[in-house]
Amino acid sequence: MHDCQADFWSESVSKLKSGRVPLLVSITFAVMLSLCSFLNAAAFETSASEAYVVEAETGTVLLEKNADKPVPPASMAKMMTIAVVFDAIKAGRLSLDDEFTVSEHAWRTGGAPSRTSTMFAAIKSSIRVDDLLKGVMVQGANDGCIVLAEGMVGSEEKFVELMNARALELGLNSSKFANSTGLPADGQAVTMRDLVRLARYLATEHSSLFAYYALPEFTWNKILQRNRNPLLRMDIGVDGVLTGYTERSGYSIVGSMRKDGKRVFAALGGMKDDKERAQESRKLFEWISTSFQNRQVFKAGELVGRVPVFAGARPDVALRSDVPVRLLLNVDDESGPTAEIVYAGPLAAPVSSGDAVGILRFRSGDQTIHETPLVAAEDVPIGSLEQRAFHALEELTVGWLRNL
Repeated sequence: MHDCQADFWSESVSKLKSGRVPLLVSITFAVMLSLCSFLNAAAFETSASEAYVVEAETGTVLLEKNADKPVPPASMAKMMTIAVVFDAIKAGRLSLDDEFTVSEHAWRTGGAPSRTSTMFAAIKSSIRVDDLLKGVMVQGANDGCIVLAEGMVGSEEKFVELMNARALELGLNSSKFANSTGLPADGQAVTMRDLVRLARYLATEHSSLFAYYALPEFTWNKILQRNRNPLLRMDIGVDGVLTGYTERSGYSIVGSMRKDGKRVFAALGGMKDDKERAQESRKLFEWISTSFQNRQVFKAGELVGRVPVFAGARPDVALRSDVPVRLLLNVDDESGPTAEIVYAGPLAAPVSSGDAVGILRFRSGDQTIHETPLVAAEDVPIGSLEQRAFHALEELTVGWLRNL
């Protein structure tokens, strides 16, 4: 317990002097003691070249590896296509019973002649949106994507404009789409972080339709195809989403798991074959399922710590989080992340209760695994003339230490 406190104080002083944060304030001893008892996160080694994994209920980042590296999207681009379609259905602009016609372009580019993932839609046939969604979400159907795109706005090119506009609205700032399918195209790229964000959006905002991703199979044109996601058959709590492959970026997967109170979204990329993809993703989800527990670190409104206030009637102010602070923690590993309060200082009076002050940040190694906004828990009015003069002299004499 004492060693954990010492490590925390040592790292706080080191970061303060390095200038890596505006100002670092140590959490109180009582809080450190409670944190040291269970703030643990063991490293997970994966052969995937890119990875990003988040537990959605707590926001805890469980794994991050080249998460912002742009890579060709392969079939993962289809999630953006699905997002645009889902949004239109939710807004009432589109119905599951609407029917779209299979154009020659859709048939040649994504259908049987293309020798790519297809639902074998017959040229010039009419297909319900509901069936097109199942073809795309279960079978990764390229023809289904193009039929949806053309049916909604007249051409795939115009649909791609909707995809990119919606991607920006959802905060997918590092991703760019050139078609509805993910088939190789110049200027098309995604990141693992963006893919996880997109998967979370689909699962939370469109939960009923998202369930199509878990269908074990789908038959169209008298051809039965099983779901391409190998995790669905492993009985590990996975309920979506899809796989992808390109020669340039290798084998990839985006998966979601709901089990034992955990809601996990993961994106892995750059694996050498489908066997490695299945093994790595299964190993990841089993590690999370067996090693982690959801823990509450602070209750909503609970005091987290105190930070100095310049020219105030009191020298510091108490901080709180207005929401519960929860982490998904590895309860078996004795090493753990650090916690720190970070804010842009010096904080000047007056300070009102509820003012946004900074963040409570949890880090494991050089990775941030969780952040929660902190607000002032009390009022600190402007101090007397004598107090302000003292604080001004103090800032003049020791304030320069923050820039060392």
